[in-house]
Amino acid sequence: QGILREGLEDVKQFFKTHGSCRLPLSPSLLVKGIVPRDCSYFNSNAVPLKLSFQNVDPLGENIRVIFKCGDDLRQDMLTLQMIRIMNKIWVQEGLDMRMVIFRCFSTGRGRGMVEMIPNAETLRKIQVEHGVTGSFKDRPLADWLQKHNPEEDEYEKAVENFIYSCAGCCVATYVLGICDRHNDNIMLKTTGHMFHIDFGRFLGHAQMFGNIKRDRAPFVFTSDMAYVINGGDKPSSRFHDFVDLCCQAYNLIRKHTHLFLNLLGLMLSCGIPELSDLEDLKYVYDALRPQDSDADATTYFTRLIESSLGSVATKLNFFIHNLAQMKFTGSDARPTLSFAPRTHTIKTSGRIRDVFLCRHERVFNPSKGYTYVVKVQRESPSEVTFVQRTFEEFQELHNKLRLLFPSSLLPSFPSRFVIRRSRGEAVAERRKEELNGYIWHLIHAAPEVAECDLIYTFFHPLPRDEKAAGTNPTPKAADATWARPLGKVGGEVKLSISYKNNKLFIMVMHIRGLPPLQDGNDPDPYVKTYLLPDPQKTTKRKTKVARKTCNPTYNEMLVYDGIPRGDLQQRELRLSVLSEEGFWENILLGEVGIHLRDLDLAQEKMGWFALGSRGHGTL
Repeated sequence: QGILREGLEDVKQFFKTHGSCRLPLSPSLLVKGIVPRDCSYFNSNAVPLKLSFQNVDPLGENIRVIFKCGDDLRQDMLTLQMIRIMNKIWVQEGLDMRMVIFRCFSTGRGRGMVEMIPNAETLRKIQVEHGVTGSFKDRPLADWLQKHNPEEDEYEKAVENFIYSCAGCCVATYVLGICDRHNDNIMLKTTGHMFHIDFGRFLGHAQMFGNIKRDRAPFVFTSDMAYVINGGDKPSSRFHDFVDLCCQAYNLIRKHTHLFLNLLGLMLSCGIPELSDLEDLKYVYDALRPQDSDADATTYFTRLIESSLGSVATKLNFFIHNLAQMKFTGSDARPTLSFAPRTHTIKTSGRIRDVFLCRHERVFNPSKGYTYVVKVQRESPSEVTFVQRTFEEFQELHNKLRLLFPSSLLPSFPSRFVIRRSRGEAVAERRKEELNGYIWHLIHAAPEVAECDLIYTFFHPLPRDEKAAGTNPTPKAADATWARPLGKVGGEVKLSISYKNNKLFIMVMHIRGLPPLQDGNDPDPYVKTYLLPDPQKTTKRKTKVARKTCNPTYNEMLVYDGIPRGDLQQRELRLSVLSEEGFWENILLGEVGIHLRDLDLAQEKMGWFALGSRGHGTL
């Protein structure tokens, strides 16, 4: 910090002498001075500087940039240019992936400027609001977006932005082989847009721990991202939309394989170490798989999504990075609540006289569970407010209080663990009584505890409290982006059916809305097809089994070879969805019969088919 202050004095002298200058980052940015109090540095290896310049335009805000020394920013410029071209291709094809692409400019050997995106935070800072193990939890990103988008329509819009931008990031980072992906170089805007920064390693040149690659997954897609997309911890139809977006974006880029190879080939002689020979170009060629059909590429990328989502290595990498960054955290940093946008005190809010937990309510957004309504009375005459808090938020308050005060000053917190089902009405009722005792003892604890900022922030109304006080939220159906619901009980299956060179191709894409089993558990669904008539049962085809879900994604191709076109008119595709039951007989969840003569297979037919019992399907 001292060295930074000395350097800023030199910059001040520059502006005294010259008055103003244009920033190299963009000639349109005209600045007249530096703002030292807003300048600081980041804790990464190169220790980049965060600089704030005074705008010449009196109505304009200060201009914030990052100055890096020690990294070859030509590589960042090239990577951002490739992503910008990808985005143009998507937009030209009518697909807006809501990408955030910032400016970057190399001003000399191993140095340059990078644009700072406002209202954005790194995933690490968002996750550590839930503790150092926040990278292993599913709720941090959803809770953070909910905090900054308290209105339901705002939150839905933020989730939509997240789905599109996350899909674009998955495709772009995979195709370009961007490595060294940890939670400090992935950022999220309050509007839901996700984007990557710091492209010091690309084209598959991963950092190594001995002989082990640090980036083990194809790209970064973790369960907390899936939680935002699904609106909870179970797959929903919005996850189908996310997978379709990824595959559509991937196939559009694959059509321009030669463009990307030629552009990168032009840069082979420029001296970037990670782009120096044909092997580096081969990485992009192999990632784009130009020899594959769109259907094969869709199946391939779906498996990559599954592989990334199932990778524990990514979360472990995030956790290690959290630990590494802990040494940079100042000891005077006060704990804050992850769900509260700002801190409140006894002076700003008014002294609390009493609190009482009135009731519990069933909620469905952002996930199913119970919330507890607390009546807060202040000393100001007739000032009564109601706040809604979940059990997890009470627990976070207790954990943060333990960081500030010894356990002897705090009341004991109710146990999180329960026997039998953990979300039942009886459990919520029991917790209500226990939490009521907890908050009463908290308010009547020693003054340094009862009057601390954490407690006054916890009981201060949030925008969601002002909107939801006295109401009972009802579930909102997740709408699919491009599917027309058929309104038939039993679920629907999305298929793509095509015919070429005496081959019938059945792409089983997604299923949505399957009923749960009789015991209330989610099924283990798979799809089985026959091409009737088939007395010998020789046309049976099956997909893999999806585990514990009512909304599975497959993107698997089932192929029937040697089917003459004339024969198609007499055939019926019988598709069944079953739940695998191990040693017991598999359970039929629904089926559909499709007369192929009703489909014009001169071109691909894609759509949702209703699943019923021994009925015929309509598109």
